[in-house]
Amino acid sequence: MTTTPETLSALPHWETPPEDLSGAIREIKAALRARIEASGRSVEEVFAVVEEHVRTRVAEIRELRERGEAIWPVIDYADIAAGTVPAEQVEAARKRGCAVVRGHFERSQALLWDESIVHYVERNAFFENYRGPGDDFFGSVGSKPEIYPIYWSQAQMRARQSDRTARVQSFLNSFWKHESNGVRWFDPDRDALYPDRIRRRPEGADSAGLGTHSDPGTLDLWMTASYQRAFRHLFDGSVEQYDPWDAAHRTSAGQYPGSTMCSAFRTFQGWTALSDMAHDQGVLHTVPIPEAMAYLMLRPLLPDVPDDDMCGVTTNQVFPADHKWHSDLLDGLVGIPDVEAGDSVWWHCDMIHSVAPVADQRGWGNVMYIPAAPWCPRNEEYAASVREAFLTGSSPTDFPAEHYERDWEGRFTYDQLNETGRRGMGFTEG
Repeated sequence: MTTTPETLSALPHWETPPEDLSGAIREIKAALRARIEASGRSVEEVFAVVEEHVRTRVAEIRELRERGEAIWPVIDYADIAAGTVPAEQVEAARKRGCAVVRGHFERSQALLWDESIVHYVERNAFFENYRGPGDDFFGSVGSKPEIYPIYWSQAQMRARQSDRTARVQSFLNSFWKHESNGVRWFDPDRDALYPDRIRRRPEGADSAGLGTHSDPGTLDLWMTASYQRAFRHLFDGSVEQYDPWDAAHRTSAGQYPGSTMCSAFRTFQGWTALSDMAHDQGVLHTVPIPEAMAYLMLRPLLPDVPDDDMCGVTTNQVFPADHKWHSDLLDGLVGIPDVEAGDSVWWHCDMIHSVAPVADQRGWGNVMYIPAAPWCPRNEEYAASVREAFLTGSSPTDFPAEHYERDWEGRFTYDQLNETGRRGMGFTEG
């Protein structure tokens, strides 16, 4: 354990997972409670501010849902490209923390990419050599497989380095406050190329889905110095000043190691549809309240939670959201609208989300996971391992070491990178 000499000097912190998790949880919770109470407000008073805000937002969402009105903002790619997105749509996306981008790619292009992925995996005998899920979390969907541990196909790489993707990412990055106190926390117009997997769920499939969870980190969110600074307003009694769109200190923060970690800072998680998907066919759901992270961070400090418990959050597992501790939030869970191949779907990096179960699915459910991960110290550091994985056809270090593609024919190669791709991997500067 060490301490920081800066404004959060009173808080203990652990830059690597503490050996005694229970003891560290007790220590940090006591310190955080003391820090809040030093402001002249109790933990209960601070949490009540967040709770009231969340309940107001959830009531609004439920009312819209009952009236059958749209909750997810929908933005046309053409407006993003032309710089003509209506102000009310921008405000709606910031308020909800999520959006669907219609026509991100032409539907015909997305369908061709989907077909090319099939050819890529079949050409390289993927199904004959598939060894089963490489991680416990995505393995829970019951896929055979549903999540393909494939990273370097022509389709994925061409989508990642596309000018169209770069425009959408820059648009979404602009929602964030990326400069403060003389520090530029990230470059909103340069994204790190973050390689992720593919989901292909066939027509007629049964899928258990994924439970409600959040992905920004685990115990590191309370226990590391950078995150303590990032969430400073939650812990010093000034909760009204908390801004879920403030990137300060987050772009240098690290995550505790684990099979579900993300080394990169993502402003938005996202995927691009490779098939048409109806809203009731096992699709993504979110709690579209960006400020809900304040609820998740403060809830463990209330007296009804055991002193050695962070509402179920621990290392090497996803950040759970459940009715035992977070029922106020989960009442606001809502799914995406119908999407077509070529549309993309985006949600704030802290946002609670899930994938609904489905039985006898109608149509395919295929996506490429492509986030917005702007260039920053944290992402520049991870880019070194991305470059190595790309050049060798290996699985990126954030993911299970399955390495299916090392000897595959048709893998995307260095000479096929454009300038956006080279910059996104750090092969070139600026």
